[in-house]
Amino acid sequence: MATLHLTTAAGCTLAIGRYPRFRYNASGGGGSGLGGELDPTGWQPLLFEPAGLAIPPLNWRTTRVGGLPLPPGLSISLLPQRLAGRWQPASGAVELAFLARFRFALAGIYQAPDLIVQTDLGTGAVQGQRHSASGQPLDGDGRGLLVGVATVPPTGEGWLDRFLGLPEEALAVLRCELRQVGFRGPSEG
Repeated sequence: MATLHLTTAAGCTLAIGRYPRFRYNASGGGGSGLGGELDPTGWQPLLFEPAGLAIPPLNWRTTRVGGLPLPPGLSISLLPQRLAGRWQPASGAVELAFLARFRFALAGIYQAPDLIVQTDLGTGAVQGQRHSASGQPLDGDGRGLLVGVATVPPTGEGWLDRFLGLPEEALAVLRCELRQVGFRGPSEG
């Protein structure tokens, strides 16, 4: 089994519904995972432990909407629940199933119910009803662009569901780097 490291970078974008796209600097995030053996078609299975993944929150330091930072006190934490899929080292193609809770908090005095986002992130193109984007396969340094479209279900919090128009489509555009950092043989696992 190979040990892999995923690092998130600046130049990411997030969008939900009719709202403008957020520019998001995800620098410093990521985590380690395991890669299995290549299958006959050259794909390597990937599995990342959710507890070991760190994704920077969306806040006034990391996120801009229409050129302006998010208001101070507003923070959206990303809590990964699942990240697994496959990678084809020869082509740089990546396909990952991603499930996360997006937790809104306002100045530490209010926390909305979590938004549940489940999508397939990949280096190909995605097309939803409202959003579309094209990914980029990993280059020789392991850098690429993952994209995904998801339908976000209602949270049950009436005002939030109305404000976001839930259920609604969301878009994720994630700049990242994926690299192999080690190899563990069968007797070392």
